[in-house]
Amino acid sequence: MIISRTPLRISIGGGGTDLASYYEREGGFVISAAITKYVYLGINPTFTRDYFLKYSELERVESIDEIRHPLIREALRLHELEPGIEIVSLADIPSGTGLGSSASFTVGLLRALYAHRREHVTQWALAEEACRIEIDLLGQPVGKQDQYIASFGGLSCFEFSPDGSVEVTPLRISTETLHDLEENLLMFFTGYSRAATSVLDEQRTRSEAGDTAMLENLRFVKNTGHEIRKVLEDGQTDAFAGLMHEHWVRKRERSGSMTNEVIDNWYDVGLRNGALGGKLVGAGNGGFLLFYANDRDRLRRVLSEEGLTEVRFAFDHDGSALTVRA
Repeated sequence: MIISRTPLRISIGGGGTDLASYYEREGGFVISAAITKYVYLGINPTFTRDYFLKYSELERVESIDEIRHPLIREALRLHELEPGIEIVSLADIPSGTGLGSSASFTVGLLRALYAHRREHVTQWALAEEACRIEIDLLGQPVGKQDQYIASFGGLSCFEFSPDGSVEVTPLRISTETLHDLEENLLMFFTGYSRAATSVLDEQRTRSEAGDTAMLENLRFVKNTGHEIRKVLEDGQTDAFAGLMHEHWVRKRERSGSMTNEVIDNWYDVGLRNGALGGKLVGAGNGGFLLFYANDRDRLRRVLSEEGLTEVRFAFDHDGSALTVRA
């Protein structure tokens, strides 16, 4: 039995500039943080000549082409894995919530597949192969940050060059700032995100068409990401909270599907009750509201009264890893 554990993520700044439709024009920059919420993938040999898959559904098929789950199908096709295996997935947080679960699933599956074949794989190769599956083979309108942060972990800065290359560097913050962020960043579930693909597809289409408003919006978000990096590395967490707010205000201008009245109301309630800044994590219209709070107890109490559930987390520094190999 082989089991991989791959972290989910929160985007800290620059989100959206990791799509090729933008970074191939001007280059992109994103800060992401892996968190201690995980996707687990298990692979086990069986005594039957088929593929037995257990995720939110059950599949038992004799050929790779029959597999309905697109990520599993394409990963097994790339690795030419023979039948006679069982693949099982579990997750701390369900998919469709804006935490990069699809990329974590893909990276974790690839990590387990390489271990199953007793082959070494680097973090770079895992991230790039996951991007190839989701973006090139399946044509998903997604960026590259999710695959890279799932593979590398930590609090990381990603520079996306027009030629498609990616530079990965750690966010160089002090231990004090790290603990400050873990204490004061609070995350609340707003509901499942149903519009992520349509929001990202709209962004891709408008960027490829050279839409001035979209490109200017993404340029502002990228520059804000660089500012966030500077203030966090200087230990200015209150300034970071203010930049989070500016980032979110500008981000939601990209699409009418980015948010809704209910989410906007919860966000305003948060700002009036202990939060210095915040944003919706993910592509939009659902998922998690992330706040930086100077009065954590008040924020928790008020948003609980609003019916929101908090999900507590710390930062993951390992990236995708094997937890069991037997």
